[in-house]
Amino acid sequence: MKFSLRQLEVFLATSHYQNISKAADSLAMSQSAASSALKELEQQFDLLLFDRVGKRLQLNEQGRLIRSRTEALLEQAKELEQALLQHQDAGPVKVGATLTIGNYLAVSILSDLLREHPDAEVNLSVANTQNIMQQVLNYDIDIGMIEGEIQHAELDIIPWRTDDLCVFCSPKHPLAQQGELTDADIQNNRWVLRESGSGTRQAFDRAMHGILSQIPIAVELQHTEAIKRAVGNGLGLGCLSRISVEDALKRGDLIELVVPKRDFERTLYFILHKKKHRSAGIQRWLTFCEKMV
Repeated sequence: MKFSLRQLEVFLATSHYQNISKAADSLAMSQSAASSALKELEQQFDLLLFDRVGKRLQLNEQGRLIRSRTEALLEQAKELEQALLQHQDAGPVKVGATLTIGNYLAVSILSDLLREHPDAEVNLSVANTQNIMQQVLNYDIDIGMIEGEIQHAELDIIPWRTDDLCVFCSPKHPLAQQGELTDADIQNNRWVLRESGSGTRQAFDRAMHGILSQIPIAVELQHTEAIKRAVGNGLGLGCLSRISVEDALKRGDLIELVVPKRDFERTLYFILHKKKHRSAGIQRWLTFCEKMV
């Protein structure tokens, strides 16, 4: 075999950091050793995998063609190593979740997983839909869990479960006693909403088709709890996933408002890179997610 797994590790690390020194640090190697490994890999096949731009090593077309296959091969090698060492059946998994899923669903899934598999390694990060999609495309995370609807030729987009948004207000808001909103009410009251690029905002915009441009948006916030506090303090009407406000509704801190003519149901999705190796860790995470449906 003309290449080593170490050479492939250096190639992937360099493609991520675009800098041989940072790649070497991430692999606990000297810069000269990492540079030699990358040079030998290219020389053995008489090709260049990077364009040299100053101190940056930018992945070229040839490098992009083999990156996903290299990622999959190294994942399989790691699984084989773990099986040989008999440390665990499933390796670590990196999960990215959008805000609602991360704070209100993924944490419960992680708790269930750790109760059955105390040695399981899961790294959970939270961002909005567009950021999660980009991280999956860049192989920075293994699996994404998103609220928004996306399309991308390189991604497998797998429906997971349904969710619905809930419109709400402060108990002191003039509409709190009305309980049901007309389109005129929607257009004549200020709103506190998630930022553009979030799945929740995407679902809200879709539900408000036809009148969206007439809706006065007072505040846009990135965090669910901040929106609930702002609405509770009377800054406007809010719209979030029902799972994120159900406790506040039960306590009476917020009041649900029915919007009969608008469809707030949506689907939550898993997203994975089509060329990503489905490791035992990924499969186990998916299995625990399906138990929650």
